[in-house]
Amino acid sequence: MMLFVIAGLAAGVILWATGLTTALAVIAYLVLGIVIVVTAIEMAWDLLRGHWGLDILAVIAMIATLAVQEYVAGLIIALMLTGGEALEDLAARRASRELDQLMSRAPAFAQRIHPGTGQVESIGVDEVQVGDELLVRSSEILPVDGVLLSEHATIDESSVTGEPLPASYHAGDGLLSGTVNSTASFTIRAQKVAAESHYASIVRLVEEAVGSRAPMVRLADRYAVPFTVVSLLIAGLAWFLSGDPVRFAEVLVVATPCPLLIAAPVAFMGGMSSAARLNVIIKDGSVLETLAQVRSAAFDKTGTLTQGRADVVEVRPGARTAEETLRLAAAAEQYSVHVFAEAVIAAARARQLALPEVTEAEEVATHGVRASLTGGTVVRVGKPAFIEEVAGPIDRPALRAGETAVYVSVDDELAGLLIVSDPIRPHAAETIARLRAAGVAEIAIVTGDVAPTAESVAQLVGIGTVHAETTPQTKVEIIRAIRPRPVLMVGDGINDAPVLAAADVGIAMAGRGSTVASESAAAVITSNDIARVADVAHVSRRTVHIALQSIWMGIIISVGLMLVAAFGFLPAVVGALLQEVVDVVAIVSALRALQAFKGAQRDRP
Repeated sequence: MMLFVIAGLAAGVILWATGLTTALAVIAYLVLGIVIVVTAIEMAWDLLRGHWGLDILAVIAMIATLAVQEYVAGLIIALMLTGGEALEDLAARRASRELDQLMSRAPAFAQRIHPGTGQVESIGVDEVQVGDELLVRSSEILPVDGVLLSEHATIDESSVTGEPLPASYHAGDGLLSGTVNSTASFTIRAQKVAAESHYASIVRLVEEAVGSRAPMVRLADRYAVPFTVVSLLIAGLAWFLSGDPVRFAEVLVVATPCPLLIAAPVAFMGGMSSAARLNVIIKDGSVLETLAQVRSAAFDKTGTLTQGRADVVEVRPGARTAEETLRLAAAAEQYSVHVFAEAVIAAARARQLALPEVTEAEEVATHGVRASLTGGTVVRVGKPAFIEEVAGPIDRPALRAGETAVYVSVDDELAGLLIVSDPIRPHAAETIARLRAAGVAEIAIVTGDVAPTAESVAQLVGIGTVHAETTPQTKVEIIRAIRPRPVLMVGDGINDAPVLAAADVGIAMAGRGSTVASESAAAVITSNDIARVADVAHVSRRTVHIALQSIWMGIIISVGLMLVAAFGFLPAVVGALLQEVVDVVAIVSALRALQAFKGAQRDRP
C-alpha cells in the first residue's frame, strides 16, 4: 500500500508541476479513494473489537483535501498514514531482534547413538525420546535436557543463564538444552523430550512475548476521542472565522497524531527486547507498565534469596545415630521435589550408606515427606511442626544465616535432625536496596521455611517483614493483603505458582530449569542472578517514561501545528510534510527503549 501511494504521489507531483490538473485529480481520487476505503474497513474492525482509533482524523483530512482540491496534500497524508504503519512494522522488528535471535537459536537436530549398532544418526530434535544416548559435538547446541555420560564437559551457558564464564561438569551432572558445548565431543542421556526441555520453555515464553500488546497502547487509543474532538473543533473554528474551507483541510492535515499510534507500541517492544538482553523474558507488554508502578514486593526464600543449592553441613543425632538419621532421611527424600532433597540424598551417597526400601511415600505439600519402610516403620522428614504431630514438642536449635534444620522422626520419636546450609545469593542485599531506592515501600519475605531461618536471611539482605511457615494458600492471602499496590512477587518453586499468578506481577527465577512457577509468572529470569529483578524494574520505569514522552510529544506538536494552520500560516502541503517529519522523530525517540538495559547496568553498584 505504501509503495502504491508513493507511486501515486510521484505521478501527482509531476502532473501538478506540468499543470495537468484534471489528470492530477483522477490520480488523487484513485489513490486516496483506495486508501480511505481500506482504512475505513480497518477502523470498522477496530470498533467491533472495542477500540476507537485515531485514523478517523486521517480519513477526514483526506476527504477534506479532495473537497478543496488540495490533491498533493491529500497524497502526502496518505503516504504519512501508510508509511507510518510500515515504519511501525520496521521499528517493531528492530526492537524484537534479541527476542528473534533467542528463538532462532533453538536446536533443530540431534545426533543419536543407535543402541544396537553404536552408529551416530542425525534426527530431528522432536524425535528424541527420554533415555536416548546423544552425541554432542564441539560448539554444538545441546538439543534436550540430559545427564552427562562422559567424564567431563565444559559448557557455555551464557545464552541461557547469563553466566559469562564456561561451567565445568562431570559424569552424572544434569545439562540444560540451549547451552553450547565448549569442549570436545561428549555424550548425554536424554532426560526430557525437546518440547519439555529448558530451552523450549524459554522459546514458548518468547513467542508469548512477541505477540503481546500492552495496555499503554490502548491508553494511547483512548486519547483518540478527546483528540479528535479538539482537532475538529479547531478546524471548524478556523473555517468559521476565516470563511475559507481550505483552512479546515489545512488544520486536519497536521492533526493526524501518528506518534500516539506508533511510538507507544514501539517503545514497549523496545523495552521487552531490552529486558531480554538482561536474560529476563517478559510474557506480556502490560507487565512493563505494572512493574514500573510497583510499590510492594515479596520474595520467596529458598532458591530465590538463597541459591537453592543446599549442602548438609551437620547431622545431629536424637533417638538414632547420626548415620542412621541420615540414612532414613535420604530414603524418604527420594520422593520429594524440595530443593533440600537432593542435598540429603547426595550426603548419604557420599558416605556410601545403604538406603532402606520404601514401600509407600507421600509428600505433604510445604511440610515434608512421610514414607513407610519394609516392616511398617514410618519415617517423617520435614519441618518441626510436621514432626511434632507424632513426636511431640521438640527443641529448635539456633541457626546461622542461610542454615535450615530438617527434622527426622521414626514412628513417634525424633530420630535426629540435619543442618542444611543454603547460601544467600551474592546480589540479594543489593537488589533489595535498589528496589527501595526506586520507591518500593514495602518488602517482605513470604516463605514456607521456619521463622528462625527466614528471619536470619531477612536480616542479612535488609528485609524487615517476614511471613514464615506459610502454605501456598496462605501465601496467596498474604500477597492479596499487602499494601500499597501494585505488588511484585518473586519465587522459583512449584509451590510458588499460585502466589506468582495472584500477584500483580510475578517473576520466576528459572535459571536452572523450567518449573510450574515459570508458567504462572508474568516474567521469567533465565539466569541465576537475582539482581535481574531490580534491573527489569529499571527497564520498566524507563520504557514507560519513554512511551509517555512519545504520547505527549505527539499531542503537543500536533496541537501546536494545528494552531499555526488555523491562522493560515501553514499551507496544506507544507503541513503534511512536517507531520511526516514528526512521525519519524517520534519513532526514533521511542526506539530509545532498546537501550534501557544499559541504564540498568549503570544502576548496579
